[in-house]
Order: sequence, then C-alpha cells, then structure tokens
Amino acid sequence: MEIFVLLLSVVLGIAIVLFLNPKKKIVALLLTFSGAYLLSITMLKLFPEVYAKGDENIGIFIILGLITQLVLDFFSKGAEHGHVHTLGSNYFPWALFVSLNIHAFMEGLPLADHQHHELLWAIVIHKIPIAMVLASLLIHFKGAKSFAFLFLLIFAIMTPLGTIMGSRISFLVTYSNQINAIVAGVFLHIATIILFESSKDHQFNIQKFTALIIGVLLALLL
Repeated sequence: MEIFVLLLSVVLGIAIVLFLNPKKKIVALLLTFSGAYLLSITMLKLFPEVYAKGDENIGIFIILGLITQLVLDFFSKGAEHGHVHTLGSNYFPWALFVSLNIHAFMEGLPLADHQHHELLWAIVIHKIPIAMVLASLLIHFKGAKSFAFLFLLIFAIMTPLGTIMGSRISFLVTYSNQINAIVAGVFLHIATIILFESSKDHQFNIQKFTALIIGVLLALLL
C-alpha cells in the first residue's frame, strides 16, 4: 500500500505538469499546504514518538537531521522545498540528482513499521508539488531526455526503497528511533523553509495563509 501510494504521488505530480501545465502560483499554494501539513504531522506524531522512547539524547539526532538537510540543500539548491532554477545547459545536475535522492530515501525510513499512516500521507502530499517542480525543471533540460526520465524514475522509487530497506536491514531496524529523529529534523527544516518562503518579503498573502491553515487543520483532524 505504502509503496504504491508513494509511487503514485510522483506519477501524479509529473502528469499534472505534462497535461495541465499549472501556473507557478498554484504550485506555490500546493507547496504551502504540503509544508503546513508536513510540519504539523512531524510535530504532532513524529516528535512525540521519538521522545516517548526515553532516549535523553534524542534531540541531538533531530539537530543532526536539520544539519543533514542543510548540507543537502547546498547541493540540491533547495529542490526539496520547491526552490530550483531552470536548467539552461546540457550539463546534467548530478549534485541535485544525488542529494535529492538521498533525501527521498530518508523520507521512506520512518514508514518501515507500516504504522505511520498520517506521516505517509504527509510525505505523499509533499512529494506531489515537488515532483511537479522537478518535472517542470527537467522539461527544459537541453541535454538527453533519457537522463531526465531516469532522474524522475529513480526519484520515484527512492522513498519506497527507503521503506523496504528500513524494515530489512538490521542496523536501520536497531536504530530506527534515532533514524526517525534525524528524519524528523529533516522534515522540520523543509517544512519551515517552505512556510518562510511562502510569505515573500514578509507580506501577508491571504491565499497562502489559507492554504497553510487548511494544512494545519487537516493534520489536526486526522
């Protein structure tokens, strides 16, 4: 179930770009909504769970997750939160490719126990606009289109791969709580950046604020 839904989220994001060609404003609203929902689920579900295990040093791993995502952002140029620039050359963005797939793999790790249903939907909602941004970016790639297709294919399977590996590799199972804490830090970084960027120049935007409130309320209701 998790694997199918995760794959479908990327396919859906790509299909929206190819067949509907949404405006940047719509993508920005979807990003705001997904960021609010992801942040809410992280704070309401993932944080309490990792702290409930009684590890007094768990906060260190959350901070480690924040730093990890900060490093990944340096190479991906912020693709995880929809902040990328158009590719204007034949050079394939290998740094973006590697960092984004590391991030996607990590996203799937907390889903390995098949009990984080709210988090699953938070990741799905987050991946749809990100897949839209990536698809829009790679459509304008001037190099071989096979590289762009391969990029999207691998990106689609990395989160399901993280879910599978998280339940089968003994190291990942043994230290699952610490790993979940790292991923919580990653989500915290991404979601807050999305929300900070949603209010450009600190100007109030009623549409983005509404998308944010809907995301928070949906998380609370679920």
